[in-house]
Order: sequence, then structure tokens, then C-alpha cells
Amino acid sequence: MAEFDPHTPNVARMYDYLLGGHDNYAVDREATERLVALVPQAVPMARANRGFLRRAVRHLADAGVRQFLDLGSGLPTQGSVHEIVPDARVVYVDRDPVVAAHARALLGEHDGEGPGPGRRAFLQADLLDVDEVLRGASEVLDLGRPVGVLLVGILHYIPDADGPYAMAARLREALAPGSHLVITHSVTPGRPAGAGRATPNTRGGGAERSPAAIRRFFGDFALVEPGLVHAADWRPDRPRLAGEPGAGSYLMAGVGWKHPIEGSSPEV
Repeated sequence: MAEFDPHTPNVARMYDYLLGGHDNYAVDREATERLVALVPQAVPMARANRGFLRRAVRHLADAGVRQFLDLGSGLPTQGSVHEIVPDARVVYVDRDPVVAAHARALLGEHDGEGPGPGRRAFLQADLLDVDEVLRGASEVLDLGRPVGVLLVGILHYIPDADGPYAMAARLREALAPGSHLVITHSVTPGRPAGAGRATPNTRGGGAERSPAAIRRFFGDFALVEPGLVHAADWRPDRPRLAGEPGAGSYLMAGVGWKHPIEGSSPEV
């Protein structure tokens, strides 16, 4: 396992704490409390982000998807894909070596398929290196069949100069018909200063993008209803209550679908 530095917070463990998890240490909790004092929207944004992920993954499962590739995943805890769809094959990808060590330990406790590749795996890789990611993922996933690819809460940390659009295009091209692309992204209009960076990340920097620029990540994939909307408004489990925090409005969310047959209608 990567060496634990008791004096250095880790952003993935901070995110776990924001979600109410237990895979974090005192140094992470202290850093998160300081973050929340500066950016009060951090907690509702993190939870809106994770709530959308849960709903989107359930939708994909209802559509028959049983393979998932979670890019920039952080720690696979607190309602991650394998907890939502226990019979799915899932590959989590993150470049942080500390996350990799924690994640492999966590997944090793729950895989349950004996020696060799199981249903869940963690791949330490940079999501921008699509070919490396696909090579690693292919040890667990059958890339000739539909896959649900998650880019949740990560794209707004990647500036245009680093090539996120080219990465997304390469993924769309490589995915089998019937696959889905699941995205959340902070939105530019009306965003308070700093709100787009409320969720910790390991890349540094970032990019402010309009809804139209966010839509470009889906390319020619058909958007599943209700389209690209605020995260809290994507197929909510219940109506929003009066006075309920609206930090989810700083996040746009959508699910794109690669037509399984040319000319077929998008699923709803």
C-alpha cells in the first residue's frame, strides 16, 4: 500500500467524508471542515453529484447494462457502482496511487470470485490515456458489449489544453453500440466564485464551460430524457422540497446513449 502520511489530507478520502463515509482519517476530516467553511455548497454539491450517479446507474441497469467503467472514480465507497448493481462487472480508474492502494484493499474484500479477474477491479491510470484505460479495462469488461462509462465530477478539472474532448471522442468511438456515457460538470452561468471546485480533485486547475460546451462531450450520442439538466433534476426520486438546498443547480448532468442500430430511436 502507498505510504500513509498522517499530515497530508487526500482528496478522495475528503470526498468520502463529504458523502458521510468512514474511509478517511482525522487529517482528511480537518481539511474538509476547512473547505466547507470556505465553500458551504461543498456538501450539498457532493451529495447531489452522488445522488445523480446512483439514479443514472440504476437507469442503465434497468436498460440491461451490466458493465461499467468509472473514470476518475476516487474511492469506491458510499453508493458506488458495485453497490448499486451487485451483479455488474465494474472497473474503477484513478491515477492517485493512494486511492489505488485503498481501493484495491476495499475491492479485494468484496469481489468474491476467487483467483484471477473478478467482477470488480481498480486500474491506476490517467483517464486521458484512453488506450491504456481500455487495455486495462478489457481484463474485466467485454468491450464488444455495451458499457456504461462514468465521467462524474471530473471533467471540469481538465482544461481544454489537456484534450478532454479528444478523450471523450476516443471513448465514444471505442464503445460498443448500446453503451452509455454518464457525465456531470459544473456550469458557468450564475456560478458563485469557487463553487465549481467544491469537490476535491487531484488534477489541479480546471475549466469553466457553458452548457453548450458540456453538451459537446456527448458528441453524436443521443441524450436520454430529460437531457442535459441540473443534477437534481435528472429523474429525481422525489420532488424537491421547499427550502431544500439548491447547490445541485451548480452541476449539469446527462446520460448519452450510443444507438445499437443505425436509425433507431433513443431510449427514454
